[in-house]
Amino acid sequence: MFNVDASASPALAELPAPREAFRVELEPELVLPAQFFAGVRNDASLRPEKRLMLAVLEEAVADFQKSVVATTREGQRLFEETELWFADEDRTWPFAFGAICDALGLEPSWVRRGLAHWRDVQRARHARGEAVVRMNIRRVAGYRSKATGRAVVGRTRSRW
Repeated sequence: MFNVDASASPALAELPAPREAFRVELEPELVLPAQFFAGVRNDASLRPEKRLMLAVLEEAVADFQKSVVATTREGQRLFEETELWFADEDRTWPFAFGAICDALGLEPSWVRRGLAHWRDVQRARHARGEAVVRMNIRRVAGYRSKATGRAVVGRTRSRW
């Protein structure tokens, strides 16, 4: 049909050669359920270990809030120990603050900043003669934790 004359051959030589066909082989990839659900965060109420870690964190926050303006030696010691536990960077112990935050999906520095801000505000309130305001964290049905969002003003007794 088409005649290729000799004068056109130098122009054809300058054209790039056609590439080889690009081959894609698709193979089914096996994914284990543990791999599939690795990115999904489980609720802490589903695992006993996480529930225990959450309870330890709740108790530490409650002790921190309860003894922030303590005047007794025991209350001051409790506050210092709790503050040191929050500040500790060790993650080797399963119930270290950093390990608990990792297990629960919390950012330790964010929690520390929030506690330090709350401490400073409450100490300033106490210095002005105002009552300390704490968040009411309570157990619901004995196995789940819930922050109610209601402030507790001036209560010094344990929440249990």
